[in-house]
Amino acid sequence: MHRSIAALSRLNAWLSRASLWLAGTGLVAMTIIVFAQVFFRYVLNDSLLWVEPVAILLMSWFIFLGSAVGVHESFHMGFDVLLFFLPDSAGTWLRALSDLAVLAFSVGMAVYGWQLMAKTWESTLPVIGLPGGFGYMPLFAGGVLMTLFVLEHLLNRLSGRTVEAQPDADDILMTEA
Repeated sequence: MHRSIAALSRLNAWLSRASLWLAGTGLVAMTIIVFAQVFFRYVLNDSLLWVEPVAILLMSWFIFLGSAVGVHESFHMGFDVLLFFLPDSAGTWLRALSDLAVLAFSVGMAVYGWQLMAKTWESTLPVIGLPGGFGYMPLFAGGVLMTLFVLEHLLNRLSGRTVEAQPDADDILMTEA
């Protein structure tokens, strides 16, 4: 069991790193093409028609990939503030409850993202000419990645391993030392 969890952890670490790089690249690409649109429109007096749909598609990708990385790194919403007021034994249960909520949400994202992708694949995204399902692909991919990442957290919790670093009170309360 521990070998399987270790293999999943290595795979997830690689997927998280790749997702972070892709999200960052998408953000930079979107910034460049929006700048190009401003330049073309106000300097050359000629608009690029494809910029808005491509920028929205890139934004969808980096939002969902970034969200998945947040789940991998345990930056998603949870019950962290309560952990300082409840006994230590409650922490394991609250974190597991939080993971189960994220799991339900991410499975829903993957399932419904797949359905939306399949149902719109035959249509065409205006101006850029891609199949309509491309618009929902980030939702599906983000849901799959989040599901993998939160499953790793749950399996580690079940095996008694620590899943995330414990933030200190200053981090939670956002006060300066």
